[in-house]
Amino acid sequence: MRPAGLSGPARKVVAVQLWRTFDEIVIPDGGTSVALGVFDGLHRGHRGLVDHAVKTGRELGASPVLVTFDPHPVEVIRPGTHPLVLTPLERRAELAGEFGIDAVFALPFDTDMASWEPDEFIDRVLVRGLGARSVTVGSNFTFGRRAAGTPETLRELCAERGIAVKVMDLLESGGETVSSSRVRRLLSESDVAGAASILGRPHRVSGVVVHGAGRGGRDLGYPTANLDLPEYTAVPVDGVYAGWFTLLDAQAVDGSIVAGRRYPAAISVGTNPTFGDTVRSVEAFVLDETADLYGRVAAVDFVDHVRDMEKFTSVDELLVAMGRDVARTRAVLGVDGAPE
Repeated sequence: MRPAGLSGPARKVVAVQLWRTFDEIVIPDGGTSVALGVFDGLHRGHRGLVDHAVKTGRELGASPVLVTFDPHPVEVIRPGTHPLVLTPLERRAELAGEFGIDAVFALPFDTDMASWEPDEFIDRVLVRGLGARSVTVGSNFTFGRRAAGTPETLRELCAERGIAVKVMDLLESGGETVSSSRVRRLLSESDVAGAASILGRPHRVSGVVVHGAGRGGRDLGYPTANLDLPEYTAVPVDGVYAGWFTLLDAQAVDGSIVAGRRYPAAISVGTNPTFGDTVRSVEAFVLDETADLYGRVAAVDFVDHVRDMEKFTSVDELLVAMGRDVARTRAVLGVDGAPE
């Protein structure tokens, strides 16, 4: 019997324009309805802003556009303090498209842009850059030189320019604001299920499958896909997790894994203290499947925490624990055992 819980073919990918410079922008005839913010994570709080921008765009006959920043403004203003990234730019655009956004503009934030006064920011970005007819922000949004621009500043300046402004209250859940920093904290506490509840989906990391120590498949019978992650990727604290593995590129596969389909996986994060390894890694053991994935782009979605990282006194003890990890992963994900 084939394992239960596998998804079918990948959902249809929504085509979203991704603009990285002002020269790439093509302002539609009806102008734009802008959701403006950093939007790292595109969590449930962000979703409210995006939904309002999309709804307003429909009412005005304007194209809904999400405006984010690349790199993160904090890294430009205070170099070396770049927050861990929950959602890379390309993934942000993919999710925005699923939410109804037509285009994503990644503002090329630099020291020059950081020096713009609030009115200059509005004129360059919203008026001349995007032909904005409306803009939606959160109540904590600031912009312009030394963050001088507040939501009230935005209202006043946009009113002078005929742009409607909607300032939305921050979403709360469990008595605490829904925020990207909250998601990062939950990941640091191994609470990936809590992070998923804030994001509205499991936290995902993605990268190229590279050669690791090779020990999992060669010696232990648990071949893993070791992901090489981009710098600043937000990864859960060291431990073992239950989740899903998805091959993202569409090339043919030598093996049983189909690109775009998710598969249950036991995911190990951290070093392997039993063998004295020192390099931190994210490795996914895909249940009941085999394939040559080296050099391929893949993602793992973290569903729940299985156990903390441990140092075992013997390989046999480690193998027993790995067997328990797989059983626990099956239970969490609701998948059956290997086919007979």
